[in-house]
Amino acid sequence: MLENILKQVQDGSMSVEDASKRLAPFENLGFAKVDHHRKKRQGFPEIVYGENKTAEQIIGIATSLQSQNNEVLVTRVTAEKAGSIQSVCPDYVYDNISRLLYWKSSDQSSSKREGYIAVIAAGTSDISVAEEAAVTAEVLGSKVHRIYDVGVAGIHRLLHHAEEIQQATVSVVIAGMEGALASVVGGLVSHPVIAVPTSVGYGASFNGLSALLTMLNSCASGISVVNIDNGFGGGYNATLIHQLIHKGEGLA
Repeated sequence: MLENILKQVQDGSMSVEDASKRLAPFENLGFAKVDHHRKKRQGFPEIVYGENKTAEQIIGIATSLQSQNNEVLVTRVTAEKAGSIQSVCPDYVYDNISRLLYWKSSDQSSSKREGYIAVIAAGTSDISVAEEAAVTAEVLGSKVHRIYDVGVAGIHRLLHHAEEIQQATVSVVIAGMEGALASVVGGLVSHPVIAVPTSVGYGASFNGLSALLTMLNSCASGISVVNIDNGFGGGYNATLIHQLIHKGEGLA
């Protein structure tokens, strides 16, 4: 990137002022400081948390990120807010199940690393969190296999997909209620498992706390746990692992 910018300054196609902006570690928008060096440090651009931000603020941040990256991802966006953003940024895609809004440049849209991440959801009620994980991983360049409604109450449904799950590089397991699915999957695979507890369940589930504690206390090895309903965190962490396993094959 640095060499390309310097060449453009040299041949006159970019001004010194524009080059300075491109090389700055962040852009100060007043209401936000957009981190343009996040991808250099962490491998992926800054992800925008959309909840409690206005459509105008998200447009400003996303436009700034888009100027220097091949993908932009905004989480926790309502359909109404997404519509307002898309009226200004029509090339952004909104997924109403995961509540994710994203943009990918044309040269990134079909690029995927080898292998796949398995996103496994216990029940249909967990799918919104599962889709937040799955779409996050896809936007960041990973292939995803979705395996939904395979909770432990009908464990034969999970075992039907055992080989597919075992061949994944990493699994993201989403479950509410008592959260037992992560332990079961952890006992079947030789790869890392990212467990995501959901707030799905009856009163004694305490809005996901029971699933969180079950996952934290799992007897199966190789399980890491993110916060309640944090599908984004599960998908992001799984992508980091997937990227390390396939380092040098494309998008890292």
